[in-house]
Amino acid sequence: MRFIIQRDRLVQSVNDVMKAVTSRTTIPILTGIKIVASEEGVTLTGSDSDISIESFIPKEETGDEIVEIKETGAIVLQAKFFSEIVKKLPTDTVEMEVLNQFQIVIRSGKSEFNLNGLDPEEYPRLPQIEEENSFKIPTDLLKALIRQTVFAVSTSETRPVLTGVNWKVENGELICIATDSHRLALRKARIDLLSDHNYNVVIPGKSLNELSKILDDNNELVEIVITENQVLIKAKHLLFFSRLLEGNYPDTSRLIPAENKTEVIVNTKDFLHAIDRASLLAREGRNNVVRFEILGDKVIEISSNTPEIGKVIEELQAQSVEGEELKISFSAKYVMDALKTLEGHEIKISFTGAMRPFLIRPINDESLLQLILPVRTY
Repeated sequence: MRFIIQRDRLVQSVNDVMKAVTSRTTIPILTGIKIVASEEGVTLTGSDSDISIESFIPKEETGDEIVEIKETGAIVLQAKFFSEIVKKLPTDTVEMEVLNQFQIVIRSGKSEFNLNGLDPEEYPRLPQIEEENSFKIPTDLLKALIRQTVFAVSTSETRPVLTGVNWKVENGELICIATDSHRLALRKARIDLLSDHNYNVVIPGKSLNELSKILDDNNELVEIVITENQVLIKAKHLLFFSRLLEGNYPDTSRLIPAENKTEVIVNTKDFLHAIDRASLLAREGRNNVVRFEILGDKVIEISSNTPEIGKVIEELQAQSVEGEELKISFSAKYVMDALKTLEGHEIKISFTGAMRPFLIRPINDESLLQLILPVRTY
């Protein structure tokens, strides 16, 4: 194998596949990156057996030559050293040549590295996925779906299925739900289905976080293929595989209250900042609880009281308040996490009582919903 490649393209691909490589693995070859040079270009692969990422660098793009293939072949290189070397090479082009028995020379300018590689034949094969059932979605929408749900997954391994996001496809709609049993995030989107298949799968939150970092911010379509135990996301020159979580995701639809007793509309930023300030003193106390009270005349009081530190009281003018008066306590962190995912100046908060879950939604947008369970205070 021998090729000459633009350094910045190589660095970008290495960074992408590195997101799947882990040092904590029982399969030693997975600490490496597999590099394959073919007539079409160079393919890099990284995997930790849960996530696999394949990045392709074509020989040319929009008329510019990116890779010059002198000889095809393959090798696996230690990811940690290879990624550090590539980032620090002195010139804009890199030549890579496999000598004998998995030894490679990396040249750039006056710099030359000799690295020991591993046998590419021993690298696990990527899952072969039947691609008959798939759907397409714009990249920026996919990133929004992830951002607005993945923060609510559980971090506890006691119920592994809750560490993922539930993706359901039905009636031309993708519904993403995450919950850690104290809060729930739900986001829906219309999609172009290439078949009338329904799905109900759970994708690990960790996989979605990594995927979101790799995807570009544009509205190009990505294709999503779902099978029994894998999901494959196909973007331009990039394949992202993730295993799915086993087990049935709980039916969360009965958690979401159908009617409410109190509805408040407030300015998103003002509300977020008020809770942020109230949580300054609450943070030290147990699970940073903030109290929310409707005073009348559209005034809301947000307060927190930690006896050994002190207390804070904020008043906030709501745009509108309908329904019963209410006092409720909740985790400042959960509400702030939820507010940060909402776009738009105003939000609607719907309460059904002091001990019942409440909903936070953007105004005039039915596609997104954040649900939070209150905290009992005595």
